[in-house]
Amino acid sequence: MSVEAGYNQWAATYDEVTNPTRDLEKKACESLLHDKISGAVLELGGGTGKNTGWLAERSERLVSADISREMQAVARAKVTAANVEFLIGDVKEEWRFGTGFDVITCSLILEHVEDLGHIFRKAANALKPGGLFYICELHPFKQYAGSKARFEGGNGEQVLECYQHHVTDYTKAAVASGFAIEDISEWFDGGGRGEPPRLIAFLFRNKE
Repeated sequence: MSVEAGYNQWAATYDEVTNPTRDLEKKACESLLHDKISGAVLELGGGTGKNTGWLAERSERLVSADISREMQAVARAKVTAANVEFLIGDVKEEWRFGTGFDVITCSLILEHVEDLGHIFRKAANALKPGGLFYICELHPFKQYAGSKARFEGGNGEQVLECYQHHVTDYTKAAVASGFAIEDISEWFDGGGRGEPPRLIAFLFRNKE
């Protein structure tokens, strides 16, 4: 199923169903960025607003972008702060989200993107020199085991179009676009380390 169609269908139940990946990513975002949000922020994959309100409270201006109108409709109903602008756009295409951002966040969408280099090049252009690029994605270990974005729809389980990325795919694409690696962290269910990590999070700094 295409990403746009899938998330448009998923929007009606996305916030209600149990989703440890969604909930753990929110914790990762708030932990890594708790003292780093300021100025202008671009949120990629804003979805139903999981992180939008938290980001809006800490930024002067927030642009929240998503490919799904239905997901974003839920976010718009939740977050009505005056400093938030909602945009529809596909990160795989030309970016029309603006430039001059201090921080870009990218949450659980890159498994749907084949060309990571495109994302890092566009992010480098959209960020100010020295700006931060936060990414949190399903851990490659989970992908190796067959995990991918999926949900229960009216016709049974719906699986979205996904691509497998290794850790070095992210780091090499970042360095090639002039980013420095600030932090890499792995996120486990329940905080324990007895099972493979669910998520991997990166913090990159744009070239000065």
